[in-house]
Amino acid sequence: MDTSISSHRVVRQLDQLIEWRGKPERIRMDNGPEFIAHVLELWAEERCIELHFIRKGKPTENGLIERFNRTYREEVLDANLFETLDQVRAETNRWIWEYNNERPHESLGNITPRAFLLKRGQLPGTQLHAADLPTFQQDDQHTINDSANFTKDSA
Repeated sequence: MDTSISSHRVVRQLDQLIEWRGKPERIRMDNGPEFIAHVLELWAEERCIELHFIRKGKPTENGLIERFNRTYREEVLDANLFETLDQVRAETNRWIWEYNNERPHESLGNITPRAFLLKRGQLPGTQLHAADLPTFQQDDQHTINDSANFTKDSA
């Protein structure tokens, strides 16, 4: 969360996502300045990742992210009055944790992402580090217990 985002930051975040989730064949995005920059084009070319831009004025071509953005805007930005960017970041982190771990998702059969992973046998062990769950919010200072509590890592 910031007032703007550079193409260099986009590239850093994409590298981190690839480390967690693996390399995609293509990435669909809008035509924002952070996405049409030469830095991102070179990054994608070096990694053999196709950049697919939606047509200008056609946000429905990226409907999933548009829906997520609307939900975030309504439940965080419109629902709160913030005085500082740090307050926005803190509330955003809380909301993302809830969204990714506690909130049922229609696309998963109205269960939480955590329950979905458990049901599919893709959630190992009882004491996990956040990095073990790339679909979950990442925070190196926390672990995830089988009871679904998010606690400070004792190490």
